[in-house]
Amino acid sequence: MKYPVMLHPTEEGYSVSVPGLPGCWSEGDTEEEALANIQDAIQEYLAARAEMLRGSEVREVEVGA
Repeated sequence: MKYPVMLHPTEEGYSVSVPGLPGCWSEGDTEEEALANIQDAIQEYLAARAEMLRGSEVREVEVGA
């Protein structure tokens, strides 16, 4: 899966967020480190979301563009 991410230069390095996953963000001293860290954050976010949904009836809906 691919997710668009937004890099934000800061005084300490880079902050990175995932617009499609509210609250999912990370940071790093360099752009490369921030991008590696957000990969881990996305995996943890998706695992936590899957755990929250476990045992629930989940459906998908299609939305036209």
